[in-house]
This record gives sequence, C-alpha cells and structure tokens, in this order.
Amino acid sequence: MRQFFLFVFVAAGLCSRAQTNNYLAVQATIENGVIEGNYDTKTGMQFYLGVPFAKPPVGDLRWRAPQPLDAWKGVKHTKKFGPRAVQGIIFGDMKSRSEGLSEDCLYLNVWTPAKRNTKNLPVLVYFYGGGLSAGDGAEPRYDGESMAKKGMVVVTVNYRLNVFGFLAHPELSKEASYKASGNYGLLDQQAGLKWVQKNIAAFGGDPKKVTIAGESAGSISVSMHMASPLSKNLIAGAIGESGGGINPTMAPVPLAEAEKTGVEFTTKAGYKTIAELRKLSTRELFEIFTESRRFGFPTVIDGYFLTATLPEIFEAKKQAQVPLLLGWNSAEIPGGAFMQGQPYNKESYLKRLKAEYPTNWETVLKLYPGDTTKDIEVAATALASDRFIVYSTWKWADLHANNSSQPVYRYLYSKLRPPLADQNLTPGLAGGTVKRDANAIKMPEPIGAPHACEIEYCMGNLHLVTDYAWTEDDYKVAATMQNYFANFIITGNPNGNKQPNWPAVQPGDAQPDVMVIDVTSKAIKAANDARYHFLDKAYGNKK
Repeated sequence: MRQFFLFVFVAAGLCSRAQTNNYLAVQATIENGVIEGNYDTKTGMQFYLGVPFAKPPVGDLRWRAPQPLDAWKGVKHTKKFGPRAVQGIIFGDMKSRSEGLSEDCLYLNVWTPAKRNTKNLPVLVYFYGGGLSAGDGAEPRYDGESMAKKGMVVVTVNYRLNVFGFLAHPELSKEASYKASGNYGLLDQQAGLKWVQKNIAAFGGDPKKVTIAGESAGSISVSMHMASPLSKNLIAGAIGESGGGINPTMAPVPLAEAEKTGVEFTTKAGYKTIAELRKLSTRELFEIFTESRRFGFPTVIDGYFLTATLPEIFEAKKQAQVPLLLGWNSAEIPGGAFMQGQPYNKESYLKRLKAEYPTNWETVLKLYPGDTTKDIEVAATALASDRFIVYSTWKWADLHANNSSQPVYRYLYSKLRPPLADQNLTPGLAGGTVKRDANAIKMPEPIGAPHACEIEYCMGNLHLVTDYAWTEDDYKVAATMQNYFANFIITGNPNGNKQPNWPAVQPGDAQPDVMVIDVTSKAIKAANDARYHFLDKAYGNKK
C-alpha cells in the first residue's frame, strides 16, 4: 500500500510539471496566408507573436516606404517575438523579450480573448516609446494579455528607428513615388494600421473600432497619425501618454531642412551617394550613426504622411475627428534639466530664468514661483517638465478640444513608484537600475511621477515588471488606470466600473477638468494652465 501511495505521489508531481505548458496550437488565416500561434487553455487567451506585416526593409528596401508582403504557402509559425529594430542601449528601463536586433524588424504581436464565434471586439494598437531611436513591441510593460482580458484585441507594432527609420536625403526623395523621404518609421506604423484593417477580423476584432495609443515617442506618433491623411480614417479613438508632436517636442521639420540634415550626416561619414550607404552592412551603418553622436533624425513635413505642422492641421479641422484621452505625469523630468548643474537656490534659479527668458523672466517667475530650496526644486521640475513634454501634450489636447466635436479627456498621473525590489540596486539614468556601490551616481529623490512610469500601470502589467516592490496601493492605481483606458477603448468614454467620474474637457475652459490618477483618484479643475498659455506664445504655436 505504501508503494502505491508513493507511485501516486510521484505521478502527481510529474503531471503537475507537465501541466505548466497550457498551450494549444491555433491557426488564423490572414491576407497573406495561414499563421499559427498559441491558445492558453488556462486563461482563454490566444496570442500570435512575430507576425510579419511588410517585406523586410533590407538591401534595396532600406530607406523605402514599407512594401506589401508576398503571400506564403503552408503555415507560418508565429509563437515568438520577432527581432526588434536596430538600436543602442539608450534607456535603462527597456527590457526586451525579442531574440536580438535586425533591420528585418517589421513584425507585430496580437493578443485576443476571442472564442470560435467571437466578432467585432474593439482593438487597441499600441506604439512603444523611446525617442524614435529605441524601443520594442516585445517589452514586458507593453504586453497585451492583461488588456485583452478586458475584452479587446491588442496589437503592438515594431517600426524602424534612428538612422534606419528617419533619414531624409534628396536622393531618397527623388526616387520615392511621393517625392519625399524620412518618416519611414511612421510609415511602418501606418502599414501596421492598414494590416489591422485587413486582418483583425480573423482574431475577432472590428476594424471600425481601432484605438491607437502610445507613450512618449509612441504618444507623439499617435498625435501625428491623428493629423496624417494616410492614417486618420483608420482609427476610431486615440490615447496619448506624455507627448505631442508639437514644437518644442519632436515637431516635424520642413522636408528641405530634413534633407539638409541627412546630407550633412552622410557627407561627414564620408559617403557621397545613397547607393554607397545601401551597400553598407547593418553593423557599419549603425556604427557610423553611433559615432555621429546624433540621438536621431527629425520627423518630416513631407507632403505625404504629414502635410503641415500639427497646429495647422488641427486648426483647419483636418485631423481625425475621434475621441481623445491624454495626459502626462506629475514630474516628467528632474528640475536639474533646467538648472543645468546649478543648485536649487534663489540666486541660481533667477540666473537661469534670465538666461532662458531675458525679456519676460519676471512673468515666468510668477508662473513658476519659488523661494525655499524645496520650492525652487518643485518650480524647476515643473518648468523642465513643461518644456520637455508637458506643454506639447497640453497643446494637442487644447487643439482637439477647440477644433472638434469629439470629447477630450485629460489626466495627471501622480503615483510615485515604490522602492526597488532588490536593495542591492539603486536607481540609475533613464529609469534603469545600477549596482548599489560607492561609484553609483546618486539620483535625486523623485518629487512626483517620472516620465514613462505609468506604462505598466495603464496596461495592467505590474506583475511583469519585477524591478519594483509593488504594494497594494500600486495595484489599486493600476486597476483604476487600466479600467479607465479599457472603458475608453471599448466605448470612447473612460467612465464606468463605478470609478470616480471623469468629465470631458470643455472648449475654451480656462480651468478644464483633469483626472488626477493616484491612490485616491479624483477629477479636479486644472490650476496651472496659465503656464501653458504662456509657453504657447513663447514657442510661437498660438496664432
């Protein structure tokens, strides 16, 4: 009898190990052929990873708009993430699950809760951030499963970056059918949106219910798709997290200016023609780009993807007329970015204000006041954040609210991150971590929520980001923010689930409603919009 129980015990242990993989192979027929992904019988989720959506942009297709895929025979396995775009290690908080980098990077990922007869689910298409020079749709914080469980199909899209995705040059403009160059990364995103229109029904999605979203450069991309004649009719809603493509934040430049920048880059690298550059290996071109010490290349008013600046397009009411949800974080960037190494005291603060705003520094001081060390740190942080990315996001909201009949919902994300889970580590640059030792740079204590920290909250992915010791409060905030986003994607309105009411912005309101997302979330009247009206004139975006 004892031997029998021992057998049962061992057998049960073997079965429990065998049952850890709950995947069942599933297939979907799309425009170009059949793909095979996995169906998790435990969660009910299907996922298809590394799905190609355009021809590999290599060889003669380097620096060309994405080209349609050829059909394939048989079954293409799509069970692991495709390669990410070629990039350097720029931001410490990026952790990819892809198996390397390649110019052959035009792949997307699909998560769906669809059953065999499911139809017409809303769709979320998410574009990653990274300054258009880094990032990857396979990062854990962008994982689509948690959002898919809310009743939608989720897609993340890879796109070309840096010199591979945004180089403009007169030769490239001459050879293009639309007589312009640059913006290849944005055109990759748009090709992903076209793929969704043609294929998302195979995953239970409705092509008429597509909401696009993104953070930082992804948010800037969303603002540009709203403005683009190529994309605006492909979407039913938009979400922006910290960033709009409006001066001074990565605004598009005229084609001639972008071409000049491209010529300067290629000439300094020692190459006279695009043909020579196309013959270079990926490594050679990447090293040349790295040696140039450029962060990236600008987006372009090319007359094709973008026909004018975003303010001009929105003021002409030529943007996508869809609901918009957007906002920013309470301390996007440290005040040191404005102080430039100077201490937080009144003398240094006034010196910096006079240097940046010589004719109206007194006005700026009234808008960003400070006397004590702490007050000045808060003021400098607000000013640095506004100049970096907050103002452009505000301007995007203001333009749409005043030039559309569609609702605009504005948030302020304010939850600080908890301590690191591993106390042998300490915060490093760009949201990353470094080993805690005498040589580690001492980062300033955050006075608010920093740039990019909300991503894992709004996507419901705290459990996949293991750097931090998440608390009950963090999961509460994540549930609130994710529910708001999910409601908006599903209905065009963030309200529901018995959460605090989130009023839409009213056109022309000097103190519009803002949803403060924190442990206790609540709608308030904006108190600091005078700052953005001042910057609106300072940056020349107000008529």
